[in-house]
Amino acid sequence: MNHLTDYVVEQAKAILAIDSPTGFTARVAEYVMNEYKKLGYDPVLTNKGGIFVCVSEGDGTPAGKPEDGPILLQAHIDTLGAMVCSINEKGRLALSPLGGMNANNAEAENCRVYTREGKVYTGTFQMKNASIHVNGSYNSTARSYDVMEVVLDELVESKADTLALGIMPGDMVCFDPRTVVTDSGFIKSRFLDDKLSVAILLGYARYLKENNVHTARRIYQHITVFEEVGHGGSGSVPAEVTEILAVDMGCVGDGLGCKETQVSICAKDSGGPYHYDVVSALVKAARAAGLDFAVDVYPHYGSDAEAALKAGYDCRHGLIGSGVYASHGYERSHKKGVENTLGLLKAYLG
Repeated sequence: MNHLTDYVVEQAKAILAIDSPTGFTARVAEYVMNEYKKLGYDPVLTNKGGIFVCVSEGDGTPAGKPEDGPILLQAHIDTLGAMVCSINEKGRLALSPLGGMNANNAEAENCRVYTREGKVYTGTFQMKNASIHVNGSYNSTARSYDVMEVVLDELVESKADTLALGIMPGDMVCFDPRTVVTDSGFIKSRFLDDKLSVAILLGYARYLKENNVHTARRIYQHITVFEEVGHGGSGSVPAEVTEILAVDMGCVGDGLGCKETQVSICAKDSGGPYHYDVVSALVKAARAAGLDFAVDVYPHYGSDAEAALKAGYDCRHGLIGSGVYASHGYERSHKKGVENTLGLLKAYLG
């Protein structure tokens, strides 16, 4: 599996390098579309801007039971980010978060501001009056978007100066992912949630092509673009699909069993339990394949699969993913987590 793991990691690095906060995903979608085409598939762009592709036609046997019917795999390429909401008298930018980008995690991060005219400016997201030698309240100030701003790397001293650059409210602000892959196999970056899983789905699609695998079930993949705001997976589900499997980050933290080297199988998150039979079948497949896995209950989480059910689709649903530590911050996973997640897709889907 080494060459496939290397492929996934290289794809993850390429995808992570393309800024794509929720609502600003066209460039990364174009890249992923082209990668599917290189693998020999025929992806289509959804009206929302996501990517939909059939990676296996199945054996043509009519579905007698839900577990034999077509399955939809979902992962998302939209990330956390921010939007300019106002410009202050010093020419600095106040932000409104896109998704759950926590101000504590974003402090002192380099960022890029994309204007409507296609210009790109750099800056740093700082607390107001950010010099600790000047600000006596630096340590006691609770970080929030109300007390933070983007300091542009431009010679601006007023709101008029910043407006003259072409920057205005509604412009997208993208934070530096700072992607690093260590010699020990760790993958560190912002936005592994969920670009690592997008790369994993590309890896699984490559595996099917390279090995001429004919699966019993028809398999679709949907790369969604609005997961971070809750409606990414709420559409583009073919009528014949009987099951949806979200491939998203597996949670790592206190009270949970998953490690970054494992594949996580989620039994329940804050939206409720995942389909009991699907979770049981995933566990059975992981055990049969000798994979390193954990089954966990996530305390604060929602997935594309749940979004589809809330939209009214009558499907079984499940959630798996490589273990990721420090979610919505500077995240970390491991190549072994990638391998175990790929292994579970292969074992579960055939």
